[in-house]
Amino acid sequence: MVMRVGAFELYEPLPELKEPHVFAMLSPWINVGDVGKLVLSSLEAHFNARELGRIKRPGAFYDFTRYRPMLRLVEGHREVKIPNTFVNYAKRERGNDLIFLHCLEPHMFGEMLVESILKLLERLNVRRYWLLGSMYDSVPHTRPLIVSGIASGRELEEELRELNVNPSGYQGPTTINILLSEQAPRRGIEHVTLIVHLPHYTQLEEDYSGQYTLLNLICHLYGFSINLDEIKRKGEEQYRKIGRAVERNPRAREIVKALEMSYDAGMEERRRAESPPRLSPEIEKFLREIGKEFGSG
Repeated sequence: MVMRVGAFELYEPLPELKEPHVFAMLSPWINVGDVGKLVLSSLEAHFNARELGRIKRPGAFYDFTRYRPMLRLVEGHREVKIPNTFVNYAKRERGNDLIFLHCLEPHMFGEMLVESILKLLERLNVRRYWLLGSMYDSVPHTRPLIVSGIASGRELEEELRELNVNPSGYQGPTTINILLSEQAPRRGIEHVTLIVHLPHYTQLEEDYSGQYTLLNLICHLYGFSINLDEIKRKGEEQYRKIGRAVERNPRAREIVKALEMSYDAGMEERRRAESPPRLSPEIEKFLREIGKEFGSG
């Protein structure tokens, strides 16, 4: 048995979900190093996620000369895997249940796809929508990765700032799926975007440091007890190899050094902006004396 919700086909009976939160990734836009997919896969494995549904006719939105179907032999039989957007879910004993949305960026009828996703979120009584992704930036592999983000509510924004997530000031080309960030809050659904910034010269097929950085943030925010040691180790090993390659190339060393200087200057500027202004010793002494007088009175 199936149920149609917009362009999606969901398997019945639908699970009873407790005000679920959605973790979504969008490919290929904002998913360099496959970070979004890696993060969702880790969460799905930890929470034993199961399939909920997928788009019934993906050819309505996707050009299959750009997203190629894959032909596989399984036990001697030929199987065709058609690129699609699909949805998984996981139930938790406590806290909000989880939905995982693996979304391909549409080539056509993008507004219709966005509306279908919004209908899906409403039908499942979703309370929060996370878009998790990654982009290349002029940052060095020798420093902690930067994460930028936006949130639809002040409380969520403050929570992100406490975890050192930079506000996003991006302007430029984007995806039609960005309409979700505008329209979801109007329907009572909180929206958060987290983007990890990866060194532009690494170009890794799977960037484990990016995966670790985003997963670590999500675990802090939700209190998930996921062991990230192996992911962290793999990421550190990847970047050590990059470091060795950089050391063998004088021009690359100069570039990384310049990126380090720019990174450190930016961090110092941010620290100064966030710290309270320093008072002169005379003013501090005056305030202490005033405080003593009030205390004795």
